[in-house]
Amino acid sequence: MFGYFLALEPSTLIPIVLITFLVILILVLFFSFVPLKLWISALASNVHVSIFTLIGMKLRRIKPEKIINPLIQSTKAGIKIQINDLESHYLAGGNVDKVVKSLVAAQRAEIPLNFERATAIDLAGRDVLEAVQMSVNPKVIETPVVAAIAKDGIELRAKARVTVRANIDRLVGGAGEATVIARVGEGVVTTIGSAETHKAVLENPDRISRTVLSKGLESGTAFEILSIDIADVDVGRNIGANLQTEQAEADKRIAQAKAEERKAMAMAAEQEMKAKVQEMKAKVVEAESELPKAMAEAFRTGRLGIMDYYNMLNIQADTDMRRSIGQSEEKNGPSEM
Repeated sequence: MFGYFLALEPSTLIPIVLITFLVILILVLFFSFVPLKLWISALASNVHVSIFTLIGMKLRRIKPEKIINPLIQSTKAGIKIQINDLESHYLAGGNVDKVVKSLVAAQRAEIPLNFERATAIDLAGRDVLEAVQMSVNPKVIETPVVAAIAKDGIELRAKARVTVRANIDRLVGGAGEATVIARVGEGVVTTIGSAETHKAVLENPDRISRTVLSKGLESGTAFEILSIDIADVDVGRNIGANLQTEQAEADKRIAQAKAEERKAMAMAAEQEMKAKVQEMKAKVVEAESELPKAMAEAFRTGRLGIMDYYNMLNIQADTDMRRSIGQSEEKNGPSEM
């Protein structure tokens, strides 16, 4: 065969080579663009999909395996879904594979769920397959430790486990797990805070569950609450005693501040009194400095005689003696007779 081609003239050989090359190129492009293996697999699964449909998916930038494989799965499960609906959901940004798996799981569990509802849940940002699984197998949500204070001032730390089941009808627009946890925490705080003593809560922790369940926590959420169990209750700090201690310390600081204020005022009054005494002493000294002049003037004018002067000196000496004796008795005590 190879010798036959060599025997041909160049003018004849070149067109044959070009045609052969073009045919090979077209075949390579065809098999690389058309998922022939996927098409054969669909036909073997009794899913009728034309080659042109697969080519159209490629042109619309849709991965054919993302549509054909879920379509095969739904067909095998007996669920009729149009290929155009799957393409529309894929182009809308949905997860086709999870939608189909959720429909199959819902059918097996006899949960009413149609394609439109499943795609709406998926486009709403929720995991529709997990929601179906939660409808069959309830999920346990564990809350973080919630601290609350009873009326006797003792702090209690409680942790709860909430068993929930997904409500398919409320998945679109319903609140999530965070809302359930927040409402349970609020119920725990309310129950502990209304207890007269912390011992009452420790003796009957189920009162927390009853109070929380009576509040209708599942309203507006995407779940159905089956039970609320208190996993653990621990005694925390004595908040009441701490507050009283802090209040006493604050009162002490206030009293000390007031005492310091009174002390400062007393010291200021003392300084003012000392200033007045100094001022009076200065006036006395000034007056005493004028006394010799007045006496000299009295002697000159004859209003004061020499005997009067000596009598005044005797009285002053007697007064000084008495003052000296009084000061000596104050220091040494009264003399024994």
